[in-house]
Amino acid sequence: MVKTRRAARARGTAAGAPVSAPPAPSRRRAGGARRQLPAGPWLFLAPGLLVVAAFSLYPFLSTVAHSFTDARTLTGGQFVGGANYQELIHDPMFWTGLRNSLLYVLGVVPLLVMLPLLLAMLVQRHLPGMTFFRAAFYTPVVASVVVVGLIWVWLLDDRGLINALLEGLGLGRVGFLSDPWLLLLSAMAVTVWKGLGYYMIIYLAALANVPRQLHEACAVDGAGAVRRFLTVTVPAVRSTMVLVAALSSVGACKVFSEVYLMAGPTGGPGGEDTTLVMLVQQVGTGLSGRVGYASALSVVVFVLTLGLMLLVLRAHRTEDA
Repeated sequence: MVKTRRAARARGTAAGAPVSAPPAPSRRRAGGARRQLPAGPWLFLAPGLLVVAAFSLYPFLSTVAHSFTDARTLTGGQFVGGANYQELIHDPMFWTGLRNSLLYVLGVVPLLVMLPLLLAMLVQRHLPGMTFFRAAFYTPVVASVVVVGLIWVWLLDDRGLINALLEGLGLGRVGFLSDPWLLLLSAMAVTVWKGLGYYMIIYLAALANVPRQLHEACAVDGAGAVRRFLTVTVPAVRSTMVLVAALSSVGACKVFSEVYLMAGPTGGPGGEDTTLVMLVQQVGTGLSGRVGYASALSVVVFVLTLGLMLLVLRAHRTEDA
C-alpha cells in the first residue's frame, strides 16, 4: 500500500499536478487561541473583583480620605490635614481603647492558639460518643454572638446564676460586670469560649496529616505524651498555629460585640472597658457623628491589625530560620 501511494505521488509529480502542502490552519487556530487566553481568566475574575472593589477597596480608600477631613454625618467636611491624628494623641479615651485592645490581644490569642489544639487532640480519638462532643464544642461557633453575649450577661450579672451559687456557698457576690478589670476578663472568656470550636476544626484538619508512625516511633523510644506533643505534634502543626494566631489577633483587635453587650454602649463604668472599635462606633455614629475623627481611629485600627499580623509572620519566619 505504501509503494502504491509513493508511485501515485510520483506519477502526479511527473504529470505536473501540484502537490498539496501540509495544512497550516491549526497553527493559526492555536495562535488565535493563545491571543484570546489572557482575557479569559479576567472575565471569570471580574465579578469577584467588582465585589471586592465596591465593598472593600472603595470603603477603605474612602475611610483614609475622610481621616484627613472634619466630615460629619450630614456634612462633607473640609480638608484639615493631620489634625485628627494629632487629636488622637491628646485624647485619653484613645489611649484607654488602645490599652484595652492590646490587653485583649495578649489575653485571648495565646489561649486560642493552645486550647483548641489540646481540644482537637482530645476529640481526635475514636472513642464512643466523641461525635457528640465534637458537635457540642462547635455549637457556640454557629450560635449568634448576641445570644451568646446575653446568656453570659445573665450568668455573670450581680443577680445571675454564678453569683447565686457563690452566695449559696458563702463566698459572697463578685462584680463580674461592675468591676472594670473583671468585666474585661469576662469578655475575654466569652471570646475564647466562642472561638474554641472554630479553631478546633482547623487543628483537626492539620492533625489528620500528621503521620501516626512518628508518634509510634517516639513511643518506642520511650517518649511520654508531653514529649511527643512537643517534638512531633507542635512542629507538624506549626504553620496552622501561625494561621490561628494571625486570625485570632485580627479578631481580638477588632473585638466589639462581646464588650458592647457586657459593658453597654458606654464601655463599662467610666468607659474604662472601651476598645478602639467601640470608640469608633461612639464617635462616628449619630446625627452629629464625627466621621473624620472616626475614620482616623479606623485607620489606626487597621495599622495595628496589620502590624500584629506582620509580627506573627516575622516570628514564624525567625523560628523556621
